[in-house]
Amino acid sequence: MPLKFELCPGRMIGGSNPCFIIAEIGQNHQGDIEIAKKMIKMAKDCGADCAKFQKSELEHKFNKRALERPYTSKQSWGKTYGEHKRHLEFSHIQYVELQNYAKEVGIFFTASGMDEMAVEFLHELDVPFFKVGSGDTNNFPYLEKTAKKGRPMVISSGMQSMETMRRVYQTVKKHNQNFCILQCTSAYPLEAEDVNLRVIAEYQKEFPDIPIGYSGHESGVHISVAAVALGAKVIERHVTLDKSWKGSDHEASLEPSELTELVKAIRLVERSLGTSIKQMLPCEKPCHDKLGKSVVAKVAIPKGTVLSMDMLGVKVGEPKGVPPENIFQLVGKSVTEDVEEDESITPDVVESYGKKIKC
Repeated sequence: MPLKFELCPGRMIGGSNPCFIIAEIGQNHQGDIEIAKKMIKMAKDCGADCAKFQKSELEHKFNKRALERPYTSKQSWGKTYGEHKRHLEFSHIQYVELQNYAKEVGIFFTASGMDEMAVEFLHELDVPFFKVGSGDTNNFPYLEKTAKKGRPMVISSGMQSMETMRRVYQTVKKHNQNFCILQCTSAYPLEAEDVNLRVIAEYQKEFPDIPIGYSGHESGVHISVAAVALGAKVIERHVTLDKSWKGSDHEASLEPSELTELVKAIRLVERSLGTSIKQMLPCEKPCHDKLGKSVVAKVAIPKGTVLSMDMLGVKVGEPKGVPPENIFQLVGKSVTEDVEEDESITPDVVESYGKKIKC
């Protein structure tokens, strides 16, 4: 059984616990705190477990030339990339406001720390867990410092190799036992042939003592539901209020109706996974009573006759007789009463039926 741990206060993940569903608001709030609050409320109303943002301390995430480069994309909120990112970045005070609002509506709140200083701020903010975005998964100094903080971690694996993910596992495990890894492909939107859900099974084999999850950027909900069927214990999906809004993430995000559908579908799949024990269930008894077959006599069989296969057939019988899977156990045994043609052969008329032979 994969490792279980408390990701948020009172909320366990892994093992048989429900899949933890993260609504990734990211920067789809358009830089407007009121829209951000609407999105937190939307995530709660749709049934997600957590509303997540992305926090950067821009001078620590980007160098000067990266911030100064012209940004003329139709998605841009400024003339330079720095202006664009500053428009979308909430202040520390605004993060406190958003965190308080999330508590008010009753949903867990966190953010990806997009650089080491952002992680320091989120640690001070007392978020329940750290999310490591794919862009920092191979940033080993960052990983080590973050792991040492002692908070649970959720680590995406976009743009990485299995060799790198082994190093990630070893680096984090040394300092922090409570983390999970998400299969992820960093493309927006993501085409189905690039999802590679089979990596979930490979991660489960490589890292059997941690939960494995999935961070998706595809359109629709079906692939994410399939990830849960394959054993994903955490699902993260970008969300938006309107896919037509400015911003490169909106197209790969789920609108409220889709997020609601995803949550419902995941909970349905979880119910359907059930147990690995194969047996006839109580709910199947009516069908078995009506249509379950029994061994019947193909011919009239006088008392004392030793049974052979040519005397035996299988039909839906009344009353219920010996079940078909035990037909070969009847061969060589004698009947203790006359059995009419087409009559059910019941256990009580077969000598020594069901008894073990003593050696």
